[in-house]
Amino acid sequence: MTELDELGARCAELAQGPLRTAAESGTPGRLNRGLLKALAEHGVLAEIFDRPAKAVVLCAIREALARHCTEAETAFALQGLGAYPIVLAGSQELVDAWIPRIAAGDAAVGFALTEPGAGSDAAHLSLRAVPDGDDFLLTGEKTYISHAPEADVYSVFARTSDTGAKGITAFAVPRDTPGLDGDPLDLISPHAIGRLRFTDARVPRANILGDLDGGWTVAMRTLDMFRPSVGAFAVGMAQAALDAAVTHATHREAFGKPLSAFQGITHQLADVATRLHAARLLVHDAATAYDAAPGTTAARSAMAKLFATETAQQAVDLAIQVHGAQALERGHLLEHLYREVRAPRIYEGTSEIQREIIARSLFRR
Repeated sequence: MTELDELGARCAELAQGPLRTAAESGTPGRLNRGLLKALAEHGVLAEIFDRPAKAVVLCAIREALARHCTEAETAFALQGLGAYPIVLAGSQELVDAWIPRIAAGDAAVGFALTEPGAGSDAAHLSLRAVPDGDDFLLTGEKTYISHAPEADVYSVFARTSDTGAKGITAFAVPRDTPGLDGDPLDLISPHAIGRLRFTDARVPRANILGDLDGGWTVAMRTLDMFRPSVGAFAVGMAQAALDAAVTHATHREAFGKPLSAFQGITHQLADVATRLHAARLLVHDAATAYDAAPGTTAARSAMAKLFATETAQQAVDLAIQVHGAQALERGHLLEHLYREVRAPRIYEGTSEIQREIIARSLFRR
């Protein structure tokens, strides 16, 4: 067994034990600080904060958590996504101020890129950051932001000049910044997601992440790092759905024989199993490539996210069809997965955006 296999096995065990317990103690749709603390106390957050982050490690953790406790997976992923711009581009002072607290589960962090008028076209965001002495005044709105409005700090992307993607700057913005407020959003899958409003929110120049007007690079490097692991999240959910469908088809009888005797069912499951194996290989290929050459693997990351998330949607849908109406009951594993599986085809770049990234790479050659 490799180190990654051992890590996955350990995370799977935690996801079925203390992490699930912590997840169930939280309020759906709101930040679960107890779950963040449990992720830290059991060493899961340490895997990305106590050593240089690796995409293959992210993938191993996210697949294992997603297979057994999607709430733990999402909390882990949101913490990593929000913190990575600080790790990647923050000053030593910012890193020292926030990363130990985030790694310990004592501070929650959010990634604030999307706006009401700038989702897939994120380069045309309109949140303004206007210089004012040694500070910047931020005015505008963000939406679908991780851990909003309760995170302790956000990695915020704002417009500092009118030059498209080249006019965006990243900032670390604490929650207690005057002029910053927000609201939670109620989604079909109850994640800790919300809106943020900035009204002349004063942020010191020292809180810039990276270079002035260099925030787009920070955002894209963060998304390239995390896109393969979004695929791993999808693979974990797809595996859980396939496991449930196979078990049900083995034991449920219809017309005097088990469902597993009907080729109309088993051949569809065979197709999903094949796609799932291919998705897992794509995810690990993209993650390995990223770790070897960060910043050069956008197309591979896009392929992994695209194929894995689309496969997961198919796997969950088929598993529900195999189970029949019982899978639609509130609280059933597949009802839960059906709500969970839809979002990954949208966030961190829709399936259509992934296809565009892949297509552009073909013609750049």
